Amino acid sequence: MAKEKTKVVLVDDHTLFRKGMTELINNFDNYTVVWEASNGKEFIKSISICPTPEIVLLDVAMPEMDGFETAAWIKLKYPNIKILILSMLDSEETIIKMLKIKVNGYILKDIEPNELKIALDDTMQKGFYYTDLVSGTMAKSINVELIPDTSISLSDREIEFIRLCCTDYTYKEISDLLRVSLRTVDGYRESVFTKLKIKSRISLLLYAMKNNYFKL
Repeated sequence: MAKEKTKVVLVDDHTLFRKGMTELINNFDNYTVVWEASNGKEFIKSISICPTPEIVLLDVAMPEMDGFETAAWIKLKYPNIKILILSMLDSEETIIKMLKIKVNGYILKDIEPNELKIALDDTMQKGFYYTDLVSGTMAKSINVELIPDTSISLSDREIEFIRLCCTDYTYKEISDLLRVSLRTVDGYRESVFTKLKIKSRISLLLYAMKNNYFKL
C-alpha cells in the first residue's frame, strides 16, 4: 500500500507563481498540493470546506490579509499545521516578526527546487527549516530549554535597548522612546553587538529570549 502523500496548501497572490510551485511540488514523490489561496481571507474561507493541509507555504506580502495575520490565525486555530514562509522579503524586521509567530521555516522565492524539497522534508521531520538567514540552530533555540548566560555584563540601559530591539520598532523609534539621540542608540547597538558577538537583530532576539529579557 502506497504511503499517503503530505498535503500542502499554497497561499500566494501571484497566480502564475502558484501554478508553477504546484507543478513542482506535485512532482515530488511524497507531497501533493491539495488546494491554493490568493490571500489569507481566501485561505480562511477555504480551509473550512477543503482538506486540512499538513504544511502551508505562505507568502508575506499579500492584499486583503497578509502573511503575518494569516500565520498568526493558523497558529491560533490550527496549531498542528506547519507554516513554511516563502517570500521575496529578506529583511530582519520581517524575519523577526515571523519568528515571534513561531513559523516553522523561512525561505526565499529564488530557492532551488532541490532545496525546496529539503525544506519540506525538514519541516515535516524536524519541525523546522531555515536557510542562512535564520539557521537551524537559531530555530532550535526557540523551542529548547533556555539557560541564561551570566558571563556577559550589560548595563540597565543596554538591556532596555535589547528589549526594544525585540519589537518592531525602528532604531529611530527606539531613540524616541529612550529619549536619546539616534547616535546614542547607534552606540548602544555597537556596544551590545560587540559584547554579544552578534551581527543582527535576529541573533539579538534569540539572545534576549535565552536570557529571559524577552518572551514570545
